[in-house]
Amino acid sequence: MKIICIGRNYAEHAKEMNSPVPSEPVVFMKPDTALLRNNEPFYYPDFTKDLHHEVELVLKISKAGKHIEPGFAHKYYEEIGIGIDFTARDIQAKCKEKGLPWEKAKAFDGSAPIGGFVNKSVFKNLADIRFRLDIDGKTVQQGNTKDLLFSFDVLISHISGFITLKTGDLIFTGTPEGVGPVKPGNRLQAYIENDKLLDFEIK
Repeated sequence: MKIICIGRNYAEHAKEMNSPVPSEPVVFMKPDTALLRNNEPFYYPDFTKDLHHEVELVLKISKAGKHIEPGFAHKYYEEIGIGIDFTARDIQAKCKEKGLPWEKAKAFDGSAPIGGFVNKSVFKNLADIRFRLDIDGKTVQQGNTKDLLFSFDVLISHISGFITLKTGDLIFTGTPEGVGPVKPGNRLQAYIENDKLLDFEIK
């Protein structure tokens, strides 16, 4: 099982990070040890002092494929979930300064909490799905798939041109604007539309 992540897939998030809006999907990966399931608590790592939340919709790949055309990409996932791409922003900044990969800032243990998944058939329009993240009862991020720079189908097609997708692979599709720090004691709750699918604490 692979965790494939997309960076800067919402224009406003790219702007808040002072990064250019990409002309093609920005792809990076996390290992399976990054997964945090079943609303288990996340333990704040001792190697960072600036850990940020990034809420994202997550696609679960339902069958293997490679070189998938965009028009057929919808056949390769049935469920959509929600997750957090935790980022050690201070470490990421150091990596960027040196032109180094981001893995230490993005791929550490527990850096990919995921919640429940729902069948995509429940959504009237996959290009108009609302989602959000609340911290301690206050909404800190809100997104909508209508603002994606690269749609689900484009992402699947693009990724599969380089990496074979297999059943169970997860694609984190990018975060909207509003990323920010978390600290021990915070409670994070993530929603797709009005359904709470992720609820955990930071310790």
